[in-house]
Amino acid sequence: MRNKNQAVLLWVWSPCEFQIVGLRHPAASPLVLDHTEDGSTSRSVILDQSPGLRVGKAAPGSFSPTPSLSWPTPLCPPGPEHHVLRLQSGLEDGDLYDGAWCAEEQDANPWFQVDAGHPTRFSGVITQGRNSVWRYDWVTSYKVQFSNDSRTWWGSRNHSSGMDLVFPANSDPETPVLNLLPEPQVARFIRLLPQTWLQGGASCLRAEILACPVSDPNDLFLEAPAWGSSDPLDFRHHNYKAMRKLMKQVNEQCPNITRIYSIGKSYQGLKLYVMEMSDQPGEHELGEPEVRYVAGMHGNEALGRELLLLLMQFLCHEFLRGNPRVTRLLTEMRIHLLPSMNPDGYEIAYRRGSELVGWAEGRWNIQSIDLNHNFADLNTPLWEAQDEGQVPHIVPNHHVPLPTYYTLPNATVAPETRAVIEWMKRIPFVLSANLHGGELVVSYPFDMTRSPWAARELTPTPDDAVFRWLSTVYAGSNLAMQDTSRRPCHSQDFSMYGNIINGADWHTVPGSMNDFSYLHTNCFEVTVELSCDKFPHESELPQEWENNKDALLTYLEQVRMGIAGVVRDKDTELGIADAVIAVDGINHDVTTAWGGDYWRLLTPGDYMVTASAEGYHSVTRSCRVTFEEGPFPCNFVLTKTPKQRLRELLAAGAKVPPDLHRRLERLRGQKD
Repeated sequence: MRNKNQAVLLWVWSPCEFQIVGLRHPAASPLVLDHTEDGSTSRSVILDQSPGLRVGKAAPGSFSPTPSLSWPTPLCPPGPEHHVLRLQSGLEDGDLYDGAWCAEEQDANPWFQVDAGHPTRFSGVITQGRNSVWRYDWVTSYKVQFSNDSRTWWGSRNHSSGMDLVFPANSDPETPVLNLLPEPQVARFIRLLPQTWLQGGASCLRAEILACPVSDPNDLFLEAPAWGSSDPLDFRHHNYKAMRKLMKQVNEQCPNITRIYSIGKSYQGLKLYVMEMSDQPGEHELGEPEVRYVAGMHGNEALGRELLLLLMQFLCHEFLRGNPRVTRLLTEMRIHLLPSMNPDGYEIAYRRGSELVGWAEGRWNIQSIDLNHNFADLNTPLWEAQDEGQVPHIVPNHHVPLPTYYTLPNATVAPETRAVIEWMKRIPFVLSANLHGGELVVSYPFDMTRSPWAARELTPTPDDAVFRWLSTVYAGSNLAMQDTSRRPCHSQDFSMYGNIINGADWHTVPGSMNDFSYLHTNCFEVTVELSCDKFPHESELPQEWENNKDALLTYLEQVRMGIAGVVRDKDTELGIADAVIAVDGINHDVTTAWGGDYWRLLTPGDYMVTASAEGYHSVTRSCRVTFEEGPFPCNFVLTKTPKQRLRELLAAGAKVPPDLHRRLERLRGQKD
């Protein structure tokens, strides 16, 4: 996940029932509480019992200000966000508050206050320092105080001395530090008072407040709606052992439509398991497209892993129930689910847990390689050939070969990356999505900017219309992305653009899997950023499943969009492998699979399509794509060239037919 982000984030969770305390007014403006009686600066965030929401921008009308508080000065554009501790700074890292909550530099006695909105049992605090490219800022110790009216405060005390406790905080910007209170405190307000911070730095922190709501004796607050799903699925986080066990259970429950296989091993020897789901598992059926979902490329982005485990359970259960939508999916396509591309990284994040894993811990594989930057950069050689006018006549616009440096034994290529590349080569995938976390947006290729060294730049593919369609389908079916009341995850509000973005226009990523899939194979792939929280708590998994269930199914169904068919030899009527399918006006071709079948994703319209193969005469025909469910059948029959027929006859030791002999004589005469 790539993201940009500002200000403080808090996640309030419950040690009793792990309920989430969230935002009361998600669309309101941020606050700064300044000009306080002691001259310090504070920022306050207002929460209420709204499971599933995160802290966001607070509203001036949400509680009554005391005389020491003044409203509505903005905190910092765009103000505090609404998620968890592990936020990241923005690309520009442009102001003091980017990547954390920070007091004003001149403040000698800073404090940070949270209003839970109603009685709450506070039990602890987790802190990090500021995430920044340019600065080192973190709090090294702090006190905690509580209040019911924001006027009278009491502190968390040391039982032996009776003094206010000073809690040790951070010694680096990223490692989360947990401090549990000696005794839980019931209050409406909690205040963090930094006591010391890194010398030469500022008082900056990221924090999660551990708490659970308590019953209100006056019954003034409405019960929050319960999060959940009616699907009978296993809503837990699964480590490697539990994941294998669950996949085996699904396979045993639905043996006729499932197959488990491994595409390779991680650096530490964990297998990269794939669940295949189809009415004929284990074989490619002529005319049936291959689709895939990949999750866990970044090991600490755990939601995608769990969604794919839930998806395979759901497909199995619904197929057994006779669900017509699921039955059609499994009979019309072959689905491959890779829940954990980076199992080594996930195990690191899993051991730390949802609350204590940082923004980057477990992200990389065990070799410290970011797998989403580890695929071969095929963009650069293609663009250089285009600049020299060599594409597509000299250099093809598809299936760009791997650079020599990338194939060397000492090349820095992770075993997980190599395994996925070989997987892509073995199976003629048509459609894919790569599931990430830490944002709510769908990004589509190209991921790499065409201008060298540009941090971001709109860089569309020749199939921009298709990629925008695919991205919009997922974003438009995702409940969280379509929630108009939600706050942005970070500083960019992707809802203004339909929750989709060109990857390079967001943040350049050389060597991404999306770009590699498009340029090295026939597969169209997007990245889905599933949730603001990379590693949501187990209690949130049912709602996250509901948020994404229809989107996961609807996206797979888009493989029917476009044209499909078989390219056959006129004489033998056999399929021709590696025939090229070119669409007039789109400078990107696809090729046929080994049986001669192909799929070409296209948006509705009329197209002139040409099929060509070495040793055959090319054929062009018109193909129409409509808004009706497809794909539109567009088959081709190719005739061998005289030279090709002669080669095959001579190789077989057969006699040359008179008609072929005459045609060859005419060709020789034309050359003379």
